[in-house]
Amino acid sequence: MPLAPYSGTLGKKASAHLLRRATFGATKPDIDTFAGYTATQALNELFRSVASPAAPVIPGGGAWVNTTPDPNEDENTQQAYFIRWWLGQLLHTNVAPADRIPFGMRERITFFLHTHLTTIQEVVNSSRALYFQNLLLRRYAFDGGSDPLLNIRDLTKKMCIDNAMLVLLDGRLNVKGSPNENYARELFELYTIGKGLSGQEPASNTPGDYTYYTEQDVQAAALVLSGFNNDITFATIDPDTSLPRGKAKTSSGNVVNQHDNTVKQFSPRMGNTVITPLATPPTEASMIDEISQLINMIYAQPETSKNICRKIYRFFVYHDISVAVDNFIIADLAATLIANNYKIEPVIRELLGSQHFYDSMDASVDNDNFGALIKSPLDLMCGTLNFFEYSMPDFVNDTQSFYEKAGHLVMALSDQGMNFVNPYDVAGYEAYHQYPLFNRHWINTNSLTQRYKFILDTMTTDNMDADAVTVDLLDFYSNRFAANALDPDALVREVVSYLFPLSTETTEITTARLGWFKTQFLKLGDVLNQPQPAFWQFSWNNRNAIPASKEDARGMLQDKINTLLQSPEYQLF
Repeated sequence: MPLAPYSGTLGKKASAHLLRRATFGATKPDIDTFAGYTATQALNELFRSVASPAAPVIPGGGAWVNTTPDPNEDENTQQAYFIRWWLGQLLHTNVAPADRIPFGMRERITFFLHTHLTTIQEVVNSSRALYFQNLLLRRYAFDGGSDPLLNIRDLTKKMCIDNAMLVLLDGRLNVKGSPNENYARELFELYTIGKGLSGQEPASNTPGDYTYYTEQDVQAAALVLSGFNNDITFATIDPDTSLPRGKAKTSSGNVVNQHDNTVKQFSPRMGNTVITPLATPPTEASMIDEISQLINMIYAQPETSKNICRKIYRFFVYHDISVAVDNFIIADLAATLIANNYKIEPVIRELLGSQHFYDSMDASVDNDNFGALIKSPLDLMCGTLNFFEYSMPDFVNDTQSFYEKAGHLVMALSDQGMNFVNPYDVAGYEAYHQYPLFNRHWINTNSLTQRYKFILDTMTTDNMDADAVTVDLLDFYSNRFAANALDPDALVREVVSYLFPLSTETTEITTARLGWFKTQFLKLGDVLNQPQPAFWQFSWNNRNAIPASKEDARGMLQDKINTLLQSPEYQLF
């Protein structure tokens, strides 16, 4: 039975919650607009179709994503361009204001798919393979209307012979007579059926039995997947996606010769399924058909849909899935996935439109769905810059400046513990999969310090680094928070109501926390022995007339925002 839907209009608190989880950051006007929507209206807007982003370009030149490497740029540089380009999409670079939110939702789901069907830049070591895989994920991120092929089952099929994946998990080394099982093993354990609910995995006393699949299934799948190679020319095009893919290994006479064309027998866990080749000798088409049979077999197992829905739930709601949540919420979502031909958009719509998604927006410490996830460095960075309406340089018309700014941000992500597009292992970033810590992986002594440093650097306009990304808070407040500016209490409360995952609409922060934030806000006046709040009010009122007042007002706003954004509350969402 589908999850009970959220009723009524969202209001500001629920609106901010939805946009934090569904995008990489919304502006104050975005949150205000969505506050007047119902959950259904909000999701219709989030899933509205938007144009694809322009391809990466070389500074002073054209797009480099073609079949011939540009002789003027080395491969490492172009990989850096790709990573910076994608980060630019998360920061809404070159996106029309009206399309920012649905664009952000598509990028959010694209990133989710990247955490699920991950890649490692240093292993793949190909800018084009990375870029085309990103396009593949982006293509499958949204439902695509009536296109029945745009579902996660078919995405899994395409990923089996994706150029980047063939390199990452050694698919190109898997040949007849010497099967390489790396990809087949991760296909079962990570990308499809899994081993059960983390911390609750059913035990098996039989060697090679992983509860939902067996060693026999891994070995048989490896035979199915044998005989492909990555295409370094990117000339082999998939007819369904129009994107480059891998190709069958052939002899000098263009004869397919490295695929194991025997009958593949699977275990009772897979219903004793037998996959029989369509052609003898094999052809590339018959090899792809075997992969289709393999993936169809795996997705026919009920646990596969549950495992994928657990990943969706952990990404959008909370990392800890109790047995009760697994038995009811996950089971309902899995039924929706199956009923909709394995399309993930209906699942995400149901989850983000459910009463369950908003249930925990209250003051109880026992409720963990709201304000209990630690922001990833990516969420902290993009959410901050997008809320404060920072504009990256245009990556088409000011390409060099764009790459310099984006490079600065990529380094800041690394300092905070996230190597963007370059996780440590094939399971992806630990925070999205590693039981029992999950998102707690984002915080340690060093990474927390670097989070605070990023906030300080970004919110201070006198940063001497030419590539630094900075926000002029005085301009921002003048545009977005001028109405309550003269009342320090009201100003702190209003800003907090947008930035923090608060417990209720009316009880925003405690009196003690308000006092602390206000003290930090007005401390410049104390340093200068000026009466407060009169000094702040004078500085604000004269910010456009007296240069010293302008700098005093900006300095006090910087003190205030640094205190707010370096607080524990802001590290959560």
